[in-house]
Amino acid sequence: MDAASFVIHFHVILILLICCNLTMAANDSSSGGPTNFSTAILIRVDQSGHGDFKKIQDAIDAVPSNNTELYFIWVKPGTYREKVVVPADKPFITLSGTEASNTIITSNEGGDITDSPTLTVLASDFVARYLTIQNLFGTSGKAVALKVKGDRAAFYGCRIQSYQDTLLDDAGRHYYSNCYIEGAVDFIFGNAASLYERCHIHSVEAGAITAQGRESPLENTGFTFLGCKITGTGGNTALGRPWGSYSRVVFAYTLMSNIIQPEGWNDWGDSTKQSTAYYGEYKCYGPGANRSKRVGWSRSLSNEDAAQFVTKNMIGGRSWLRPAPTRFKGSSSTNIVTPTGEN
Repeated sequence: MDAASFVIHFHVILILLICCNLTMAANDSSSGGPTNFSTAILIRVDQSGHGDFKKIQDAIDAVPSNNTELYFIWVKPGTYREKVVVPADKPFITLSGTEASNTIITSNEGGDITDSPTLTVLASDFVARYLTIQNLFGTSGKAVALKVKGDRAAFYGCRIQSYQDTLLDDAGRHYYSNCYIEGAVDFIFGNAASLYERCHIHSVEAGAITAQGRESPLENTGFTFLGCKITGTGGNTALGRPWGSYSRVVFAYTLMSNIIQPEGWNDWGDSTKQSTAYYGEYKCYGPGANRSKRVGWSRSLSNEDAAQFVTKNMIGGRSWLRPAPTRFKGSSSTNIVTPTGEN
């Protein structure tokens, strides 16, 4: 191939690549999603019958599949005894109470981490605010209160309560802010990439707080607890144990009470995981933060080590975390169908 032919050939390839990229960008831009994040369609859930629905699940079912607008489901105070699922084809839903103390979603099913959750979130771009999500099954087995599998999910001021396997932080990028999370055995577990900021972690009995499930060093997953508080009524609680071989958990700027065992971390009876798990602590304080007797395979992080974990960049949060909407459309202006007798 002579020089002139090479130049022509090169420019043809370049044009094809540009056209391909433009087509991909067009496809991405036409994939749907809200263009106005300040306005949402309002749906009211009220057990007294003064809202659009009496049940939370009915309100979620009313959101159209593959919706391209924000939906704000306002749950009036009450105890809602139901299991709730947010399907994968219903993104951009906010489920909000006014105060977590008086807006409660509860069930009492146990035995399986897939079927037992009180609230299951499969959709992307989900937000929960000021709700209590609990599973009252008790201490005799696994009982998940909240399962989160959708990408880009955020929880603000929520209370999440069970005993064993309270929060299945399953997959995706998640953010928890000012939440209260209670349990005893592996009660924050899964393989999501999650930031817990200013959360209150409460252990009701000796056990392990986390069981993070990262299986490969190539997975960009792990749990970071930033500026949190750990309390409890039991003792001898571990910060975590490796559900996955490359389990990754970091506690930074966290107050640790004396319920934390001196060793800090547990290898779950498999010493091979000591060389693959990534368990770090950075500038934590309180009687449980004393590292003098920590297991040798945990890490005291340097400023450089900790830098990647102590901002929202670890979940890409600055690109998808959104403020609450400030304007609302009434449900009467939508195609929402209210079941007979529930207006």
